[in-house]
Parts: sequence; structure tokens; C-alpha cells
Amino acid sequence: MNVAANLVKELRERTGAGMMECKKALLDANGDIDAAQELLRTRGQAKADKKAGRIAAEGRIESATRADGSLAVLVEVNCETDFVAKDPGFQQFAKQAADAAVAAEPPSVEALLALPLPGGGTLEEVRRDLVARIGENINVRRFEYVRPAGALASYFHGTRIGVLVDLEGGSADLGRDLAMHIAATNPRYADADQVPADVQANERRILSEQAQNEGKPAEIVAKMVEGRLRKFLAEITLVGQPFVKDPDTTVGNLLKKQSARIVRYVRLEVGEGIEKKSENIAEAVAAMHAQG
Repeated sequence: MNVAANLVKELRERTGAGMMECKKALLDANGDIDAAQELLRTRGQAKADKKAGRIAAEGRIESATRADGSLAVLVEVNCETDFVAKDPGFQQFAKQAADAAVAAEPPSVEALLALPLPGGGTLEEVRRDLVARIGENINVRRFEYVRPAGALASYFHGTRIGVLVDLEGGSADLGRDLAMHIAATNPRYADADQVPADVQANERRILSEQAQNEGKPAEIVAKMVEGRLRKFLAEITLVGQPFVKDPDTTVGNLLKKQSARIVRYVRLEVGEGIEKKSENIAEAVAAMHAQG
């Protein structure tokens, strides 16, 4: 049978699928556009399942805040390439994910993906359709909430790093400066009280062995270890770090000077902790010749 060009056009507009995929679906559905749309969705799900194992370490950090300011969220949405991260459809999906998260406050990524969207369907269905259209693995990796007790500040380094800061006292400028500092330095903990005891104990052990190997007397070793431990804690805690805009003062001193306190902060970076696949081009070309 012949498929009318206007049907192919309408199906493309409905689904975003390629022209040939739409034409084949219409042929398989005997010209029934609704059935063809279902076929494309089914085939899209199969494609999404097939691509699910591929490494997706690119993407964007998206945010959303409730109108009353009572809740904010950062969401990491991943894809395989930086090119797709700039795709309008991918960006729209990331925004939908953030908006759905802040509206419904789901407890997990799975619960977020199962949420119905205002335009119909679930976030997971939109994700699968997007995978089918774009041809890359796309997923929502994680999200973090901040329920501000004070003033909410934020900073975004492009679309790859996002920071939210809940600040009591201080000013809006201080909040933004602190968010920028956190984006730049990525402190592991807010202060020494948040550093787990086992982390401190392990560092103390390493420092003790280093100091003993220097042949110093026991009382000197003890002082060296305590001094070096304080330096270590300063480096990994936000309040102990030199402030990026004024290295002569620490973040802790800056907060004290302005009678401010950081209640909580969240920092998300695209691809953080994901082992990216690296390919040696020369080896890949050699392998292709060997196969040929």
C-alpha cells in the first residue's frame, strides 16, 4: 500500500521519529496513525532497553523551586555526548524532570520516572521516546532536595555544575559567593564535625606513620600529627578552606564576620563518579584493519 505524505508528516510531528521510521510504522499499521504511533512507542522502548547499558556521562544539571520557596531541587540528567546535551528535546526533558521532582517530591529516581506529566504519559515514557528519537542512552541519574530554613542561594557553572545553599544570616551576595566557592572547590564536608570518625582515624594513622619515619621524638611526632590533621580537615571542609575571592580569609571567618551560617548545601556535577570509556583512536583503526 502507499502511505500518504501528510500521514507521515503528522506522525513525525506527533512522535519526533524519523521519516523512514514513521513510513514503516504506517505501512505495518495499514495506514492507521494511532496504531503506528503505538508501534513506534513499542519499538522505542526496545531501543531504550538496548541502549540502557551504554555509558551516559554527559548531560546537564537542571533545577526547580516551588513558587513559595519552600523546596528546591537539583537534578542530574545524563546522555552519551555533549552534542545531545544541547538538543532542545533533551533540555526540555531535563526541565520536565526537575519540575516534576519539585512538585511531587518523589523519594527515588524510579518514583520520579513513574510520575504522570501534565501533557499526558509518564516521565519514563517521555524518556524512552527521546531515546528512540535521538539514539543515545538518556537517564535521570540523581536529584537532591533543599528545604530552606534561611535564604536560598544558587550558582550554576554553565549547565555542568549546580549548587544550592541554604544560608541563615548574611546577604544575597554572600549566598551567591558561597555557592560559587562550593562550585569551584567541591568541599567534601561542611565542617570538621561532619567528617566521619573513620576518615579522621585513617588520616591520623597515615600521618603518624609519616611522622615516625622522620625520626622525631614521640612528643614532637604527636604535635606534628595534630597540626597536619588540622590542615587536612581544613582542606576538605568548607569552613576551613581559603575563600576563593579572598584567599587571605577562610570561609569560616567570612561567615563569622557576617553573622551567617550555612544550614545545608548541595552540589551536583555532570558525570561525577562515572567512569568514562576512553578510546585509543590508533588502536581502534588498527583493529578495523585487522578485521578487514
